[in-house]
Amino acid sequence: MKVLLLNGSANKKGNTFTALSEVAGQLEKNGIEAEIMQLGNKPVRGCIACGQCRMKQLGRCAFDDDVCNRILDKLNEADALVVGSPVYYGQPNGAVMAVLQRAFFAGANVQNKPAAAVAVCRRGGATAAYQTLNMMFEMMNMPIVTSQYWNIAYGMAPGEVKQDTEGMQTMRTMADNMAWLLKKIHGDDRSAQPDYPEREPWQGMNFIR
Repeated sequence: MKVLLLNGSANKKGNTFTALSEVAGQLEKNGIEAEIMQLGNKPVRGCIACGQCRMKQLGRCAFDDDVCNRILDKLNEADALVVGSPVYYGQPNGAVMAVLQRAFFAGANVQNKPAAAVAVCRRGGATAAYQTLNMMFEMMNMPIVTSQYWNIAYGMAPGEVKQDTEGMQTMRTMADNMAWLLKKIHGDDRSAQPDYPEREPWQGMNFIR
């Protein structure tokens, strides 16, 4: 089994990477493969609601000039997802939000895959950023993996987050919980079809007709 960890920071080796590395190391101790993917510092498009991904049944974003479709491909291969982001003005990095919104809408195969958010900040706003990331997972029928506390860690200078001992323990506990859940879902045979809940057909409702 494999978990994709998306580093939603432009800083390749900053505190978000350090927190995700703690998660990855603990997953691997549990026998779960972990891959950290860097969002990068190149421009990322926001969704323009063109609808081409669905009208043409592309299974991917119509715009292929940034990291979005590479993330989508890795999401489809993975059994679970962890998204880490620094906190900007009490919110996740706008680039990671933009790319995930596009990937999920375009057809990422994420339903029933466990997910967890990680927020890293200097001082405040982490809970709001954490909640914002989790809202996407809930809409996609992704079981949210919990820990002993919210998945938050604190630090400013690169590597400083390591000094947040409770934050690092929270990352490891979340990784243990994710490994446990993946093993419960898949058992010993990853190729076997898990017994997921049967979903009702979607009944969309607009308040204004």
